[in-house]
Amino acid sequence: MATTSEIIAQAVERFQKEVPALAKLKLVFGLELRARGDTQLFRVEVPGPKVSKGYADDERLHLAIARSHFNELAKDGKLSHWRDAYERGHLRIEGDPNIQRLIGQVIERHQARAQLRKAH
Repeated sequence: MATTSEIIAQAVERFQKEVPALAKLKLVFGLELRARGDTQLFRVEVPGPKVSKGYADDERLHLAIARSHFNELAKDGKLSHWRDAYERGHLRIEGDPNIQRLIGQVIERHQARAQLRKAH
């Protein structure tokens, strides 16, 4: 069975494959996985990804999600599933608004290009 760090790394790699423009982004973010009575904190550095357990004091963004939702998204989640989790409030993102805006714009452009490819 994969460790939590390995699952996080796989999720990041799958996300980067789906949105290649984000694969070169240099960023440290904190990931908070909440479960009943327990919260695990991870520091994730991309590109890489390099995942370590503990608080990320140099994070630019902080992501918080229930462990059960994360497990589902990490296993089979596509970009649209991650976006849906964010829009429904299951995934909270806090931190540098400029970084949030940049990532959001890259994702929107990626999805717009994908729609154009499907139309042709």
